[in-house]
Amino acid sequence: MSDTQFLIGTFCRRPALGNLGRQIRVRSNFFEILALPSQNIIHYDVTITPDVPPALNRKIFEEFEKISREGPLDGIKPVFDGRKNIFAPRSFPFGDTATFNVTLPEDETIPSKRTPRTFKIKIKKAGEIYMDELHQFLQGRNPMTSNCLTATMALDVLIRHLPSMRHVTVGRSFFTNAGAEPLFGGAEVWQGYYQSARPAQEKMLINVDLSATAFYESGPLIQIITKILGRRNPDDLRRGFSDKDRIKVEKTLKNLKIRVTHRGEATYKRNFKIIKLTPTPASQTKFDAGNGVTTDVADYFARQYGRRLSYSHLPCVTVQKNIYLPLEVCEVVEGQRHIRKLNEKQTADMIKFTCQSPHLRANKIKQGFDILNYRKNEYLKQFGLEVASDMIVIQARVLPVPTLQYHPSSREHSFQPREGSWNLRDKKVAQGAVLGSWAIVAFGSERDLPTQSIQAFIRELVITCQDNGMSIPNRTPPIVHTNSQGDIEGTLKTAWLHAGNAAKAQPQLIVCILPNTGVPLYAEIKRVTDTVIGVASQCVQSRHMMQAKKQYCANLCLKINVKLGGMNSFISPSQIPFISDKPTILMGADISHPSPGEPSRPSIAALCASMDAKASRYSASIRVQTGRTEIIADLANMTKELLKTFYQTCGRKPERILFYRDGVSEGQFDQVLNGEIKAVRAACMSLEESYKPSITFVVVQKRHHTRFFPLDKRDSDRTGNCLPGTVIESGITHPYEFDFYLQSHAGLQGTSRPTHYHVLFDENTFTSDGLQALSYNLCYVYARCTRAVSLVPPVYYAHIVCRRARFHARDQHWSDTESSSEGDQGTASIFGVVKPELQRVMYFM
Repeated sequence: MSDTQFLIGTFCRRPALGNLGRQIRVRSNFFEILALPSQNIIHYDVTITPDVPPALNRKIFEEFEKISREGPLDGIKPVFDGRKNIFAPRSFPFGDTATFNVTLPEDETIPSKRTPRTFKIKIKKAGEIYMDELHQFLQGRNPMTSNCLTATMALDVLIRHLPSMRHVTVGRSFFTNAGAEPLFGGAEVWQGYYQSARPAQEKMLINVDLSATAFYESGPLIQIITKILGRRNPDDLRRGFSDKDRIKVEKTLKNLKIRVTHRGEATYKRNFKIIKLTPTPASQTKFDAGNGVTTDVADYFARQYGRRLSYSHLPCVTVQKNIYLPLEVCEVVEGQRHIRKLNEKQTADMIKFTCQSPHLRANKIKQGFDILNYRKNEYLKQFGLEVASDMIVIQARVLPVPTLQYHPSSREHSFQPREGSWNLRDKKVAQGAVLGSWAIVAFGSERDLPTQSIQAFIRELVITCQDNGMSIPNRTPPIVHTNSQGDIEGTLKTAWLHAGNAAKAQPQLIVCILPNTGVPLYAEIKRVTDTVIGVASQCVQSRHMMQAKKQYCANLCLKINVKLGGMNSFISPSQIPFISDKPTILMGADISHPSPGEPSRPSIAALCASMDAKASRYSASIRVQTGRTEIIADLANMTKELLKTFYQTCGRKPERILFYRDGVSEGQFDQVLNGEIKAVRAACMSLEESYKPSITFVVVQKRHHTRFFPLDKRDSDRTGNCLPGTVIESGITHPYEFDFYLQSHAGLQGTSRPTHYHVLFDENTFTSDGLQALSYNLCYVYARCTRAVSLVPPVYYAHIVCRRARFHARDQHWSDTESSSEGDQGTASIFGVVKPELQRVMYFM
């Protein structure tokens, strides 16, 4: 390869492939495109007026195709993305621009009277896509140009065109109700199939995966309402609705599309949208029936349609001003997405549906491939696109397992875990903290949480912590009972004073026993202990406290030890030479955004950095910034903070920085790389003009649809997933940039999701083996469990810190099922700052 080829593209090029570990073969959910369109693809811009949603746009386009196939389109089968783009295998005969009128036939899918039936389609040539440029990119001879991006988009639209016309589509997935399963409360889960065209080395692939989403059940509205209220059958509604019932039903049904059944199917199939429920039952909901005559809905239906209502004691739905429909004449239209947040029961049912073993998932993907039916797709044929019918089989390697170190006095102080997990039996933590000054707060009465039970739990916890190498001179901390609805801040301050007075020393820990898993209480405890008092806190659920199992106490010990500044375990320095040879800092960054329903809440950025030569201890920095921005705004100052802390802890300046960045999609690589590397550089130079450590910047992605299925049983764990340490760097990766997939954890249930690492910038000249082995080995030193985790700890910690920081806001209305946002909550000022004494330890664990 000539030197000039290395200058292509802004990101780091892949070094030679690695060879560390045992070679194996795996199947992955990609199907190879055997033949790409040989001719250039013509791109047209389309404008449909008036403006309507994509699903209706598709119907308009389908109608346009029907009437134009022989005339204006001359037999060409173009594909449409539902919004603005049409792609065709050759130019349309009408030249560069044309306008057509399309009238939709009478159809029940028109949502309201106000939607017109006649539309104007304006088609204008936007350009030509040169397929040769895409071939050059796939072979690593050309960078990814905007032409290559448009070509990939055109392939995406091409493979999705037919399924989108026939099925409900959401994003890049389409859904079918075959095999739908009910979720609690009138919703059901549908199986979906995701598909996307992806470039790889010397070829294009189609990534096909399963997805699932919740829909409203279709059918009689009265049945759905019965389920929303958790009743057995409609007869249970005979007593009518309470106000609380009505509000709950109204909230769930608002904007749902229904059709009526009382006018005979042949003549009337119009859709309506539910606006609200009437506060009065049908027998008392009055309206003007014309000629100044006022009547109620039940009476009107008896006279007009000769129909006595069975549920006249229930409210009506309002679909337009002064149009009321009794519940029993309404049917929910099929295929409507359930966009409200699922409750706990629904979420549990959803997880059950989506959690499938690798073998089952692979079979279902194959079924999805058959539904997609690329073989007989006329559109694909016309473009000359051919797709292989079997999943791709690729080379992989299983990396060697690192050696973990615990305290030298442990019976088993140095060992290699098997299949990614181990336990604390016969092991003492590498560095045990001393816990002398602490208190217990029980959020519940003496009757609910008896002092005797709490004392028994403390005994078990103390014994377990001491067996595992911590030192606890004070075995009887003071216990405070309090009401979980009361003054939580005051109670925690009192507990802090009790702890200090009892031990005559600065309090180190408050253990809180919680009555439930609710968010509000937990959030308030963390806000107060992290930002008001400045003391580590450990929450325990009362049901676990009552049982006080050894395994549970061992898990608590891991968390408490690092919160107090201890170290649980580490990897032999010889196995992480990059970190142990020279002073090196690992950084992990993440941004968490508010959910779509909370426009006024800010985003939170977190940066975590290692503070020792073993990369076991971490410190964190947090910033609150404008909602939904992807770049970390104050990264320079955050980096500066952590570099100073590193220097104060180790007495040396880091000579190397390895920066792992989470939460970035491909489209944002450029932006993040340019903005954030500059910020890290600026932070170094602001400390000292000549200080220029070498930087490696790696993006870490978990949100993707790549899955691996072992070919040989020997290469799988007991759940049927790939073994921890499985690394894939060819076959499905970028044509020439430095990226790889690493499955570092052992599967617990379902199909494991590997982590995708993409190196954007590298001044440390990593080899493939070097970065893959280091990233894998680090996954064994995540402090709060005895398992290898699925992504590198600095990023994992940043993720936890982001989540924790949400709780540092005053006056938030935390709720498990719905998010509420107050108008003034977009400001950073309501977020408390973590106390300096906690910033040096891993308080967030």
